[in-house]
Amino acid sequence: MQIQGEAYCVTVYIGESDRHRGQPLYMALLELLKREGAAGATVVRGLAGFGANSRIHTATIVTLSSDLPIIVRWVDQKERVERLLPVIQSMVRGGLITLESVQVVYYAPLDRQAPLEASVRSIMRTEVTAVHPDTPLGEVLTLLLQRGYRSVPVVDATHHVVGILTDGDLLQRAHLSLRLGLQPLLTAEALRNQLAELERQDLRVAAVMTQPVITVRADDTVRKAASLMVEHGLKRLPAVDAAGTLVGWVSRLDILRRVAYHASGENGSPTQPAKGASVAELMDTAVPTVGPEATQEEVLAAMEMSRGQRVVVVDDQRRVLGILTDGDLLQRSELGKQPGFLARLRGIVSGEASRPRTAGQISTPAKALMTTPVVTVQLDTPLIDALDQMLSARIKRLPVVDDQGRLVGLLGRASVLHGLLAQDKQVGSD
Repeated sequence: MQIQGEAYCVTVYIGESDRHRGQPLYMALLELLKREGAAGATVVRGLAGFGANSRIHTATIVTLSSDLPIIVRWVDQKERVERLLPVIQSMVRGGLITLESVQVVYYAPLDRQAPLEASVRSIMRTEVTAVHPDTPLGEVLTLLLQRGYRSVPVVDATHHVVGILTDGDLLQRAHLSLRLGLQPLLTAEALRNQLAELERQDLRVAAVMTQPVITVRADDTVRKAASLMVEHGLKRLPAVDAAGTLVGWVSRLDILRRVAYHASGENGSPTQPAKGASVAELMDTAVPTVGPEATQEEVLAAMEMSRGQRVVVVDDQRRVLGILTDGDLLQRSELGKQPGFLARLRGIVSGEASRPRTAGQISTPAKALMTTPVVTVQLDTPLIDALDQMLSARIKRLPVVDDQGRLVGLLGRASVLHGLLAQDKQVGSD
């Protein structure tokens, strides 16, 4: 198991003499967390401190207090923290509990096993939120937005996987107004109207979910999971046991992070270009571009033509100046107030042909809306270095430039995963 990205850190401040059912409270908390599959916890014994009772407890060479401060720190997935925190609160009769959001750079068991040879179980997320086929779509949308998810597995009464619900399903079959990544940018009124419309339709998960669903066994290798993702164009896979019961969730990002961390921890000479697929071979050369003075209508038209969610802003020499996404247009421009704009954004992802023109004349140029500076890679950049830049900058696609800084392609996560598999196959055959 590994946790990365957004997580919670729980800190429990108690006394050394505090007990729970006859044993030290800090040990009872550790045993609870271990029994429930927590990622890990640490106990720290303080030298001095005081709490709500204002009594100072100290430890010196001459005398040791029997009630020194104890700090239990626990970092884990949000879902597991939300499930176990009420239990911890009931165990702590006197003390202090704090909760804060943290960014986990990396967490995984220490091993020297090649990342693609490891088991899916070693990297999958075990706290999985699932829904049932008869769950109303309005409830699912609320859940997805609250948790920041893009998809969710669907299970039956015995917790066997029967389908998967993605933002693509919601767009194409439930007629969601925008992809999930843009939903938080809508006004509160627009979100309420969307939920009301889903309730009016009375649609259930079974009516829009993707089935049959592709799964991976928890004991399969990471390579098997990566191969399934590449073969079927997937970003996430439910992990199941031998009986087909849902036990975890593994994403493309989980695999890429594991590979990048393993590479960064290897000893030896500086990174050399690996054999197999290269950035030049993997990049997409059909990149939608606009100039810095392009109007918002021209930007939107370029997205529609390429059916992509971003365009690269370049100068007259094709040097990269910035990137503009559909989210940038929705958040930073005045287009959101124009009739038909949301329908056009929806059509970019769903592939619908309808292209109603927005009314009015909007003059804000692309250069005023784009994100800059832009992280780029070159044609000869080793693939693992390109991956490291993606993860460090938390971006999904990297513009590829030549030695003059001119745009020649775009490298995405799916292509990187495909390339890593190709490199691994090449190494295995040497």
